[in-house]
Formats: sequence, structure tokens, C-alpha cells
Amino acid sequence: MTMLDFIPNGCRELVLFSILALCWGSSFVAIEIGLEYVPPLLFAGLRYGLAGLIVLGYAAVVTDRIRPVDRGEWIAVSVAGVFVIALYHGLLYIGELYVSGAVAATVVSTAPILTVAFAGVILPSERLNLLGVVGFVLGLIGVLLVVQPSSSALAGDTMLGAALVFASAIAFALGSVLLRPIESDLPIETLEAWAMLLGAGVLFGWAGLRGESVAAIELTTTALVSYAYLTFVSGVFAFLLYFELLDRSGATQVNLVGYAEPAVAIGVSWLIFGSIVDSLTIVGLLTILAGFIVIKRETLRSILRSRSTTPAETPPVAAEQPEPRTDGGVALESDTRELDRDCRSD
Repeated sequence: MTMLDFIPNGCRELVLFSILALCWGSSFVAIEIGLEYVPPLLFAGLRYGLAGLIVLGYAAVVTDRIRPVDRGEWIAVSVAGVFVIALYHGLLYIGELYVSGAVAATVVSTAPILTVAFAGVILPSERLNLLGVVGFVLGLIGVLLVVQPSSSALAGDTMLGAALVFASAIAFALGSVLLRPIESDLPIETLEAWAMLLGAGVLFGWAGLRGESVAAIELTTTALVSYAYLTFVSGVFAFLLYFELLDRSGATQVNLVGYAEPAVAIGVSWLIFGSIVDSLTIVGLLTILAGFIVIKRETLRSILRSRSTTPAETPPVAAEQPEPRTDGGVALESDTRELDRDCRSD
């Protein structure tokens, strides 16, 4: 008997989805707490170095491939490791020195919209149609509502932090688009593990260039709890849960978790710090979500149709090929076929 046996069949996916959103949404607040004691790039590198080793061990058990074997697979690992792990988390962690985890989670939720924009520029077959442009603009407006730029704030720490977090979302989106044309049959678990390990190496090198020192780490109980939570709960456990949901629901539905994470981060920030985001931040989050809905309207419509039909009525669906996923609020766009249909110009 497994833990899932205690959850009624009809609500297993919802329960697992909610747990995943809690794990990844709360990670923004855990990062904010840990940064009080650990330099940002060392913090991220130490986290993903250990998580990568654990996920690689898991890949050795559940897959028949534990290492890349050809040029395409190593390129895929390199792109994911540099953009999705190193640049994304490095910029996010440094940005959270200046902004709260709740604000960071909201800004990062623009990554799927940015992915569409980069795909329209880089990939010839994915030019944005008019509604795709509308969705992208809504996402940018949402960020402006969250950041609330003013003449006095332009040179402030909050603006710097928001810009760094937004740059992390750009790095993630660019990495996800660059991965698409790369031919690779590497299992998702193995790809995730090697990307984490490579990304950790890049983060350690970056930390050295930035002048971060291990001597600056304060080994307090709070720091250790934050690191353990990010590594084992938001990291390893959440990734195993993600793989389980991929098998049950498919990549498109699972990756919708990115839009529950800001709400979780806001709630956890209130519980731990007593901090309350202002109404414009909530409006900004809803505006970003509206942009996502405009862009993904066909995918969301097909999901709703499939939920409303009986199994016998549901048409067969081609298998989805998931791409690397990272926690901290962002899902790489995995169902590229649906994205093409939603946003490509006619």
C-alpha cells in the first residue's frame, strides 16, 4: 500500500497538484529566509549540487539511461544547466536580496509568456499572432503593476531586485526555447539531474567571480532548515511528485502549477512574516494570468473539453514530450504543439 492509496481516486490529481504548488510556491519564501545567512550564488549552487546527485540516483533506478551519450544530448544538458538552472536561479537568488519572495514569485510567473515571445522571434514557425501579442503585453503590464515604478524608485533597491528577477525569467524562457530544436532522447529524469549538476558548477564559478566566500556562511538552525527544505522538499520530493503527475495528467496540465505558486508565496509570506502585498500586486498577478490565458486559450479549452467527456468519448492524444522543469515558480513549456497552435500567426 502506498500513500496514494489513502487518497480517493477522484481527487488524487488535485491533491498532488496542490502539494506541488505548495512545495514550489513556498520555495520563494525559503530562499528569502536562507539569504539572511548564505551568499546567494553559493546557496543556489550547494542546493542544486546535492539535489542533482539525488535525482541522478533516482534516474539510475527508474530509467535505462543515466548519462548523455551523444552531442545533441550534451547540448540539451548544457542549455538546461546554464540557462534553466544557473542563470535563472543565480539571478533569482540575487534579486531576492532586494525584493520579497512573494514579489519574486509574481514576477517570475511571466516566464511562460516570455517563452512565447522568444519563440516568436527565434523560431521561424512560431511567429506571434495578434492575440499572442496581446497576451505578451498583458504580461508586461502585470509586471509594471507589481513593481510600481516611479521616478523615486527607479534607482532604488526594489527596482534593482525586480529587474534581476525579471532577468531570471528571461533566462529561463530563452533556455526553454533554445531547447526545442535540439534532438535528444534523454529521459527527463536524467536530463534534470545532469542539468542540476552542471548548473551547480556554473553557480560555484560565478560565486567565485562575485567574491562570495564559504566563510560568509552562517550555520544557524534557520539556515540549515531553509537549505534542507529547498533541497529535499522543494527540490527532490517535489521533482518526484512532478514526475508522478506527468504520468497521470500530462505536461500541459501539470505546468499550470506555475500560476498557483505566486498565491502560495503570498500566503506563506503572510503566515511567516505577517507581510501583506498591496492590491496592485494582486491586480498585477491577475493581469499576468490573463495574458497567459489569452496565449494558451486553445490548450485550456481542450483541457476543459477532455474533462467534460467520458473516457470512451475522449479522443486519443499524442504523447507529450516534457522538457526540464525547475522549481521556484516556473514551468518550461512542455506541450509545444499546443503552443504553436495558440500563438503562431496564420
